[in-house]
Amino acid sequence: MTTNLLVIGVGPHTRLNHLPALAACQDRGLAGTVTGVDLPAVAQLPVPYGPVGEARLLPVIGVEPFPSSRTSLPAATRTVLDELVVRERIRGVVVATEPSAHVPYVLWALERGLSVLLDKPLSVHAGASVNPAAAAAIAEDYDTLLRAYAEARLRASAVVVSVLSQRRYHPAFQRMRELIAEVADETNCPVTSVQSFHGDGQWRLPDELVDLSYHGFDHGYGKAAHSGYHLFDIVPWLIAAGERPGKALDEVEVITQITRPPDALAQLTVADHERLLPGFGARNPYGQDELQRVTGNFGEVDAFSSIACRSGGRTMTLGSINLAHHTFSQRGNLAPVLADLYKRNGRVGQESHIIQQGPFQALHFHCLQTLHDDTAEADPAAVGGADHIAVHVFRNNRLRPRWKRYATFGFDDLTVGPGPATTLPTQRASRHRAVTEFLLYLAGQLPREQMASDLTAHRRSARLMAGVYLSMAQRHTGGSPAATLDFRTDQEIPALPPVRLEEAR
Repeated sequence: MTTNLLVIGVGPHTRLNHLPALAACQDRGLAGTVTGVDLPAVAQLPVPYGPVGEARLLPVIGVEPFPSSRTSLPAATRTVLDELVVRERIRGVVVATEPSAHVPYVLWALERGLSVLLDKPLSVHAGASVNPAAAAAIAEDYDTLLRAYAEARLRASAVVVSVLSQRRYHPAFQRMRELIAEVADETNCPVTSVQSFHGDGQWRLPDELVDLSYHGFDHGYGKAAHSGYHLFDIVPWLIAAGERPGKALDEVEVITQITRPPDALAQLTVADHERLLPGFGARNPYGQDELQRVTGNFGEVDAFSSIACRSGGRTMTLGSINLAHHTFSQRGNLAPVLADLYKRNGRVGQESHIIQQGPFQALHFHCLQTLHDDTAEADPAAVGGADHIAVHVFRNNRLRPRWKRYATFGFDDLTVGPGPATTLPTQRASRHRAVTEFLLYLAGQLPREQMASDLTAHRRSARLMAGVYLSMAQRHTGGSPAATLDFRTDQEIPALPPVRLEEAR
């Protein structure tokens, strides 16, 4: 059975990631019609998608913008969407807007009994890095969504909310989770430390800090909201594989240090940019002092967090989650190739995870790119290629001689399945896998229990993100930089009381 879909938000992220996956699912007979929703200016322009050379256009319906402070959709927007649901026979909704608008759209969909594929992060609020109340609201949003989800399932038990956190679908992270569980089963040792890093490799020039809002910093949040949720989600997901009775985590403490645009402008000043990039001085309308003043309450450029995960007052896992926007880039031109800077323009990525499991096991994950992401080469999986990836496994084989002391898994080792069903160990393939899983469930071909990223499994992820922003905001307002949050899973806490959806809004 095919599912007709509504895609709310058809910006660069959706066009690069979601629409190709949906086109592939249409070709498989899983997805039926796909209709877009975005601002009126976006709706006026054609949105092509699908394989290169194929004439497939996404119809886009315009809706007016609304303040990010709203917790429910304006009546006019609801009317437009309600009519679309009836006319197009919509059964599923992809929510891929600016994350500050996620909650109102998800609540609307659940009211209508529609299943949701929700982009990450679950939510964010303007000023989250400077206002503790806005930071705390990130955790409160999760509880609101969970209550609405429970209420919707009372009316329509098949409704599902799946979060598009693609690393849960990535063969490398799935392999690491299996390795952690294997050692925990034999030793009863949890994950004792994690060091995680993600770098964007995007060079944003001083005037672009002010003038470009897409994935920008002007709303009072930045890197941690743009791509940080990937790590906020995957770190506790990996740690959970090592939890055993008596060692379940119940609390997390977070302390975060950040740089904001004024710091980045001190690292590389306007004068530095004028020397490095001929023509920048003539283009840039802002002086150094003006930029420092204007961007003072902008969101974080880099955010380095120290975390302590505890069980019964004892620290089980120490960790660092380091998120850097200001990292190695291949940009060398003044004028960007793509104006939004979301991809290309010399943007390259770096990601690493080092996981220790006491004296028994160490895992090193590295995904390193040192070429333009739009540059083809003969072997994209080679070191520095577009798809270079490796997992290194070290085990204590003097304690267990049958363990292999060292093993490494590269691109080919992590590729899953032969033929058309092959899953490559890339982020794009993992996103496609997440979209396909959602549609397989709606087609009745996959049980709910086998879904990897149901909303109910994201309590820790949402609280970790809230803790990172609470630490930033509390420090900014003169308070303690330490934020401590409940870290139990949904299965470990009393059931949330049902509430009316009107109250949830």
